[in-house]
Amino acid sequence: MTTTAADPNRAQDRDSGTGRTLSGRFYADPALFAAEQEKIFEACWFAAARSRELAGPGSFRTATVGRESVLLVRDRHGTLGAFLNVCRHRGARLCLESSGQLHRALRCGYHAWTYGLGGELIAAPNMDAASGMDRADYGLRRVHLREWLGTAWVCLADEPPSFEATVVDVVTGRLGDRTAIDGWRIDELELGRRLVYQVAANWKLIVENFMECYHCATIHPELTEVLPEFADGYAAQAYVGHGAEFGSEVHGFTVGGGASFPKLADLRDEHDRRYYAITVNPQAFLNLVPDHVILHRMYPVSVDRTIVECDWLFSPSVVVAGADLSRSVELFHRVNQQDFEACERCQPAMSSRAYRGGGVLVPSERHIAEFHRWVTERLEQ
Repeated sequence: MTTTAADPNRAQDRDSGTGRTLSGRFYADPALFAAEQEKIFEACWFAAARSRELAGPGSFRTATVGRESVLLVRDRHGTLGAFLNVCRHRGARLCLESSGQLHRALRCGYHAWTYGLGGELIAAPNMDAASGMDRADYGLRRVHLREWLGTAWVCLADEPPSFEATVVDVVTGRLGDRTAIDGWRIDELELGRRLVYQVAANWKLIVENFMECYHCATIHPELTEVLPEFADGYAAQAYVGHGAEFGSEVHGFTVGGGASFPKLADLRDEHDRRYYAITVNPQAFLNLVPDHVILHRMYPVSVDRTIVECDWLFSPSVVVAGADLSRSVELFHRVNQQDFEACERCQPAMSSRAYRGGGVLVPSERHIAEFHRWVTERLEQ
């Protein structure tokens, strides 16, 4: 789909005028970041890890969610569980590595309290029945967990928000059809490449950058060559059901538009030769193209530092065959580098007196205001 004056949504852009961004302190104030950790990252569903990484019994991964370390582990029955990574005895961190393989149990390295793969306390030295301690009361603290799109989503809240309303409906609503996402069969895709970026910028700058394409013509020459309509400054995800169309001479989502891999087997014809972007608040981005999926997970570390883990997911047959993925990976790797450099350029100015009152949202960025409202409403709760 190309930009035309007949598009009613884009006609609205021309008439809607400019708006204001959040003030600079939202990006530079450590106290506000602490409030976000509590009221956003620890209260919402959080894309913690790729489920398929935790394939067999005893496989584990840790993830930082707000101020907590969360432990994801597959038990001997194949069920994935999520727990706070904290020993119930004296609070020692249980798993110090980011990922690995446990055998039959998880043993604290401080006083040797030992937990089963399902989180139950199975041994505590010198604590027998005479001590009066009921081991059933001291299992690991469980965290709410859902698996969807091949991702383990966790929520630390005592009463989590509806997963369907805040995750599933966001993804399916963006595509305009509840079953459209099924065509990519994301839960069956294999990890082809993972790159981890250390970004010296506030997490909200990264979200805002991903949501808009007003900057695309300026800093993304490779992307606009493949998706020419992005040069007009309109972000695909601002419009329900819209996917940016490949250029007429483009054969694949690669640098230069050269051919890549066949489209995914179950992808609908109307989704071929198009790119779809979806933001799932607060920290996951889905990028859908015909032959693969790119998934970003953000892990905010401080008010001005964010770790971004980016996965390129391909058909199992492509990965097993050892196909050269570099041309497919390179395009969005360059986009990531360009975007994160832009965010890092903005971060120092967030504490400038010139930005105390915030900045401007031009008409094509109007959907960012919805994100700002979401943030402020969460902080007011």
